[in-house]
Amino acid sequence: MSRGAVMSTDLPLRLLHRGKVRDVYEAGPGELLLVASDRVSAFDVVMAQPVPRKGEVLTMITAWWLSRLPHHVDHHLVSADPDVIVSRHPALEATRPSWARRAMLVRRTNPIPVECVVRGYLAGSAWREYRTSGTLAGETLPPGLEES
Repeated sequence: MSRGAVMSTDLPLRLLHRGKVRDVYEAGPGELLLVASDRVSAFDVVMAQPVPRKGEVLTMITAWWLSRLPHHVDHHLVSADPDVIVSRHPALEATRPSWARRAMLVRRTNPIPVECVVRGYLAGSAWREYRTSGTLAGETLPPGLEES
């Protein structure tokens, strides 16, 4: 199923902040709904052209890594499952197609300001797929890339 890119969201919750990539909504006492758009930010500028489904990928990667933390390590994720999110916030059902797979219900916390940027490297299963088919996650990549 092909879907258009999501540049911004308009949900029935109070919008607290529209960042370069994510929209942040108040989701009740002590909770936020983080919605990753398909906006692209480079050099602190939001580009005019979005990348379809980018927000979904960012959300899935974050949820996957947080699920791998040991149970005794606290983090902010409550759920990225749309059914769980709607069960806690039924008003979101009507707008589900605009946020499902790209939203995370999280606890309000005091963030630790850490950023890590890695560019230009292929390794592991990404390298194997590229070497075999010239693609990564089904998207064609330029020829001549090398393993990191």
